[in-house]
Amino acid sequence: MGSSGNAAQKSEEEWRAVLSPEQFRILRQKGTEIQQVLRRWRVQLRGLWNPLYKSTTKFDSGCGWPAFYEGFPGAITRTADPDGRRTEITCSACGGHLGHVFKGEGFSTPTDERHCVNSVSIKFAPGS
Repeated sequence: MGSSGNAAQKSEEEWRAVLSPEQFRILRQKGTEIQQVLRRWRVQLRGLWNPLYKSTTKFDSGCGWPAFYEGFPGAITRTADPDGRRTEITCSACGGHLGHVFKGEGFSTPTDERHCVNSVSIKFAPGS
């Protein structure tokens, strides 16, 4: 989603020009992907998911969306949904909707959190 200038300051037209319709719906209009279990999310590769998550924090939650237990410090902004039942997560750099974070679901992760992330919100970059 790179371009010059402050990404969060782009107009709706600028975002539509650089995002697919599905990416725009999810990232800018806070949509949700249709639940799907994609084989590539089950593969544990080493690398980074955008500069938001390390591959070592990805786990199989069985929910059908990519799940992580922790993001890079400062990379993700949390905002309580108006109903108070969920916490929305957005990219701190561009303001794009990533999904929601849930606590206390009983997964054996160091944070006891599940960042349920829309797959179109993240890209994988292989690495160590």
